[in-house]
Amino acid sequence: MITVENLVKKFGPKAAVNDVSFTVQRGEVLGFLGPNGAGKSTTMRMITGYMPPTSGRVTIGGHDVVEDSIAAKRLVGYLPESAPSYPDMTVEGFLSWTAEMRGLMGNARIDAIRRVSGLCFLDGVLQQSVDTLSKGYRHRTCLAQALIHDPDVLILDEPTDGLDPNQKHEVRQLIKNMGKNKVIVFSTHILEEVEACCSRAIIIDRGQIVANGTPDELKARSDFSGTVTLRVHGVAGETVRTKLSNVAAAGKVTVAGDAAYVNARVFPRNRAISGELANAVARVVASEGWSFDELHTEEGRLDDVFRSITMPDTAKSGA
Repeated sequence: MITVENLVKKFGPKAAVNDVSFTVQRGEVLGFLGPNGAGKSTTMRMITGYMPPTSGRVTIGGHDVVEDSIAAKRLVGYLPESAPSYPDMTVEGFLSWTAEMRGLMGNARIDAIRRVSGLCFLDGVLQQSVDTLSKGYRHRTCLAQALIHDPDVLILDEPTDGLDPNQKHEVRQLIKNMGKNKVIVFSTHILEEVEACCSRAIIIDRGQIVANGTPDELKARSDFSGTVTLRVHGVAGETVRTKLSNVAAAGKVTVAGDAAYVNARVFPRNRAISGELANAVARVVASEGWSFDELHTEEGRLDDVFRSITMPDTAKSGA
């Protein structure tokens, strides 16, 4: 449904987006991640046709966004960053106007307003003017306009920005449910959103894609992926380190704590056999008769992967 090929956007000599390529299929929810200034919003503006690329090509549903823009844009619902609205309109009036712009008239327009009002929990504020709404409700109203024509493709730039925790949960569930039969691309810098509703994630940094995979695939790149964490009572830290270091599948072993308890982390010698490590550690614990209240294998941390990929080299060396 979406094909992005060698996309470049320059502002003067600076390349905000530099040779970005990816595809998104129906049924995918793609999280577009990156630090501030990485090129997320610029890429999404080019995908929607809001901003022309310096070079490269975007097609949506087979339609070139530059050469066949109207056909491409008919398929798209777009929630831009800091989405604009008309503050003197009521919520219903704004949605009605948006529906007309999308070619919905009569009962089709009424039905569309009713549908998106329910999806975005706007039924109680339809007669309020936009300028009287809280930031969260204004954002919901702008999300509703992106959904008004039931598009096949949704491009959402920071869709949970300004929402409280309950509202964020509602929007994430909405995205996850709609993603079953639509194409959804949304930008965020909130990593928990990727695990909550994305089937795939792309990390962009300084205008270039630096990672592309499912959340599990990305987490597997973490230094902590496959490590076994253990909390032991009444055993000296050095004893724990020595015994666990003798495990064949173990690589580095770190320990911390005092006489009351020791926290140990065992890193696998080889990621390919990391699944054997927990069983081997458990056998040591049993044979030594150690008292423990925690033993688990870590799946990896998305925030560690994000930092390792996007943190400047100077910051890494100073960490």
